[in-house]
Amino acid sequence: MRGMICRVLRREWAAGLTLAMALSALPAAAAPAVATQTTLNVQTSEQSGHTQATAAISVAGVDGIPASGAVNLQDGSTLLAGVTLNANGQATAVVSLPAGEHSLRAVYVGDAAHLKSSSITSNVTGQASSTPNFAITLAPVSPSSLPLTVTDGDSGTVAVTVVPEDNAALTSPMFVTLSCSGLPSLASCTFTPESIEILPTTPASCPSGSPQSACPPVSSMLLQTQRVGTTGLNQPEKLGHRNSPIAWAFLLPGVLGLGGLAWGTRRRKWLNRLVLVALLGLMTTLGTTACNPLYYYYNHGPTVTPSTPTGTFTITVTGQSTNGVTAITNSNTFVLTVQ
Repeated sequence: MRGMICRVLRREWAAGLTLAMALSALPAAAAPAVATQTTLNVQTSEQSGHTQATAAISVAGVDGIPASGAVNLQDGSTLLAGVTLNANGQATAVVSLPAGEHSLRAVYVGDAAHLKSSSITSNVTGQASSTPNFAITLAPVSPSSLPLTVTDGDSGTVAVTVVPEDNAALTSPMFVTLSCSGLPSLASCTFTPESIEILPTTPASCPSGSPQSACPPVSSMLLQTQRVGTTGLNQPEKLGHRNSPIAWAFLLPGVLGLGGLAWGTRRRKWLNRLVLVALLGLMTTLGTTACNPLYYYYNHGPTVTPSTPTGTFTITVTGQSTNGVTAITNSNTFVLTVQ
């Protein structure tokens, strides 16, 4: 009887141990995303006759812990700027506002641990001016949303619109040159076209359905990242040729000297044979040392090209020009995430 009880207990203990091990192997349930609250505080000032808005943005979870990720500053449905929250869940965006009424709103896009949220709308007014200027607006093309998320080695495209302001006062064309900054290493940006011409007749708005000629000028910004990889035989071959001039600077005089010695000793057969043996040895050495591209490749391997680092980056698109009196620099930002 006692043996039967022991066998039952051992069987139950083994079953319980198996169940515990199975439960421990199950993945832990993901914690639910925390709701967030986004606040926006806008201050306006006059800069060179135009209205500049400084937007202070703050995002925190309902648990009081600062959020992370990207925030878009919007004027209605128009994207004015994209910024990245710092460790305190705060960010600042500075934008130039054309004349008229504006409804500014900060939109937090959320992350793996936080839900999306939007701030209360702040209504501000841009003052009219007679000094020609321009503003830069950004719109995603591929991928079709901001923040722009790409995998290392892939590219993204953003439409950069140069919106003229008070350009009717221009006495000559105004050329705006575009550039970008804030890119991660091993990433690049190109604009097509790189320079935008603004005339007194250039439209400042684009009604729905209008042809491109009736809209503000647009430049296509291509942002290219790099993927890790290795080169083939061609790259070491190039490296070998790149190093060969230095080697030949030492070896060529010796080759020419031996050749001249062989030519000057045509009647001395024993010396001629000695020179030929020396030449053969020299060429064999060249073929089996680092002067040979294949030697370089087999001993050093292919060159490894690093990839663009992953992370979240704030990219600034800047336009520079002059209105004939003073230099003008305006910019806009968006958030790039490299996976």
